[in-house]
Amino acid sequence: MSLAIFKQHNKPLLLLALPLLGAHLAQTGMSVADTIMAGRLSAVDLAAVAVGSSVFMPLLLLLFGTLMATTPLVAQANGAGNTSILSRTIQQAGWTSLLVILPIAFILYNSRAIFDFMSVTPEVASLGASYLKAIAWGLPAVAVFQVLRCMCEGLNHARPVLLISVAGLLLNIPLNYVLIYGELGFPKLGAVGCGYATALSFWFMAALLGLYVHLEKRYRNFAIFGIFHGPSLKEMGAILWLGLPIGLSIFVEASLFTVITLFIGEMGRFTVAGHQVALNFTGLLFMVPLSLGLALTVKVGHAVGAKRLVEARQIAFYGIALAFLVALVSSLFMWLAADLVVKLYSPNLQVQLLAASLIQLAVWYQISDAIQINAAGALRGYKDTRIIMLITLFSYWMIGLAGGWWLAMTDNFWGAQGVYGFWYGLIAGLSVAAAILMWRLHATSRVHP
Repeated sequence: MSLAIFKQHNKPLLLLALPLLGAHLAQTGMSVADTIMAGRLSAVDLAAVAVGSSVFMPLLLLLFGTLMATTPLVAQANGAGNTSILSRTIQQAGWTSLLVILPIAFILYNSRAIFDFMSVTPEVASLGASYLKAIAWGLPAVAVFQVLRCMCEGLNHARPVLLISVAGLLLNIPLNYVLIYGELGFPKLGAVGCGYATALSFWFMAALLGLYVHLEKRYRNFAIFGIFHGPSLKEMGAILWLGLPIGLSIFVEASLFTVITLFIGEMGRFTVAGHQVALNFTGLLFMVPLSLGLALTVKVGHAVGAKRLVEARQIAFYGIALAFLVALVSSLFMWLAADLVVKLYSPNLQVQLLAASLIQLAVWYQISDAIQINAAGALRGYKDTRIIMLITLFSYWMIGLAGGWWLAMTDNFWGAQGVYGFWYGLIAGLSVAAAILMWRLHATSRVHP
């Protein structure tokens, strides 16, 4: 890639990606705070947050991913100069969110059956189910926040989302302190307190972002809340047609980690806790390539909407090259900082040793993970979403999960590898996904003379 192309696309992409990164770090920071603060209370509370989060996060990402259809729709409408449809698009996305959160709420309220089916220890299963019932109260707020967030990001206005996400994190930490440990006259709720604190933080963030969109001058011409649009099955169906494959592809990846965590649940609370610490820390670093991938969706979508197809391809492959460099740096940081970081999560030596060894393994899939999430982000800018779902389903479940289960749970050529076998499977599955998605992006973005 030439230096001229680098200079042309570097600043605009980073100006969008950095606020997205800050917002993702702040929101992921809520999960990190939950994990650390519950872990300081007991290994049981940490394990409960681990198994609860392993169910909640994929469902949350299914909602997020489905509503992400709003971002390329807004970006392409903005790129084409057709901003008159924005109000209707945003409100139809809001109606669509109702179709998604209702089954999610049902699953959260009946999660104990999932834990029992996966043979999670009764003490952890009971506490984890109560944690999920508490966090379910925040689902409507999550839907509102995500729709408005996608609108802002599709219009290249990511900074307000960053500031509001940081505000949500700053509220979540003292709420955790009060509700987990029973301060200021509140009962000591442990892991369940994490759920209520997170739900309250979601409502706070939704209210702030709604107020911002209502008052911000640049959105007044769009009349986001000025004209009421009732639900349209045709338009909601169009959003689901584009967004559901995005949500399902993200859900497939995230649920891979869920199923692995639930399989590990029968290996004991210390194994679950160590696995959760490693997953939580590596997930925090994953926010960097994820933010670049979301920025690529907006920038590529804007260029495609404006019929600048050569520029769209340049942006896509520049973003992937940048993600590759970022992954190298984060891998080095993980390698050097693993032993120090795990001590922040838990005082238990057994948990620390297992978590540190798993983080060392995670170093090997950082590069492939960064490449695949950015290739997928660029493809979404082209509204090429359904093939991503099929690729991720094959790579994550057929290669990652099935291969990981074979290595972890069976008497294979090397003997049962336990929790490490699942992480070997993750490395293989993400690497296959990266290779296939790059091929797909090359084919989709080719500009024929």
